[in-house]
Amino acid sequence: MKLQTIDTGFFKLDGGAMFGVVPKSIWQKLNASDDNNMCTWALRCLLIEDGNRLILIDDGIGDKQSQKFFSHYYLHGDNTLEESLSKAGFHSDDITDVFLTHLHFDHCGGSIKWNSSRDGFLPAFKNANYWCHADHWKWATEPNAREKASFLKENILPIKESGQLKFFEGTSDMSSGFEILKKNNFHPDIDLVVARGHTDGMTLPLIPYKNGKLIFMADLLPSAAHVPLPYVMAYDTRPLITLEEKKAFLKYAVNNNLNLFLEHDPANECCNLMETERGVSVSSLFKLSEI
Repeated sequence: MKLQTIDTGFFKLDGGAMFGVVPKSIWQKLNASDDNNMCTWALRCLLIEDGNRLILIDDGIGDKQSQKFFSHYYLHGDNTLEESLSKAGFHSDDITDVFLTHLHFDHCGGSIKWNSSRDGFLPAFKNANYWCHADHWKWATEPNAREKASFLKENILPIKESGQLKFFEGTSDMSSGFEILKKNNFHPDIDLVVARGHTDGMTLPLIPYKNGKLIFMADLLPSAAHVPLPYVMAYDTRPLITLEEKKAFLKYAVNNNLNLFLEHDPANECCNLMETERGVSVSSLFKLSEI
């Protein structure tokens, strides 16, 4: 397999929401906020070349929402999804699989685009299967009031209407303290970690890479600053479940020397972890290309 980072720019979110119960006096040393308490975060995706498959993990925020919508998130940066795919040597039509960790707008917004007359929507990746966890699809299409604003119908429903939607299936293994779908229908060599705390059915690919394994962290660990156990986002719908999942995962990551690919960290693409007297902490920070 060949892996490449696909940068799609940056956006801003409220620092308090991103760090939950952690006081601002602590978290602002990790990611400084502007005068509106907003912090910069990356919209970083991952491209996997594997034989005749070209797999895109998440696809950013997209460009079809209104100017008013985007004004809330202060989009900035020089990279777009299409430009980054082009730099990698590909076009959106080359993508065979879009792996959606979950359906919040900043993870799946690039899945769907306007049609030529701007009166309807089309898949942005016309030759791809779109993959999602079935539990999460139900969760997103029948949203709770707290999370509803993160699930935009125009990002989600056209995927099913296109006939390109597929659901992950596999053998559930809980032996590590969190759910892993093994022997799944997505890829024979990629295990799928399923998390229930941030949003129900968020799915993270655990990818064999070079002499080890790399996992795309999505929102289980949005940045290296979120490694300490209590650093859980206020966006998480079931934070106590996140705590349990995170505790088990951090132990697993240390024991298996995993490389963690960070979707939202504004400065760091990847990290790995170590056990210390004070708990699990970051061992090193690096680019994907340095693995």
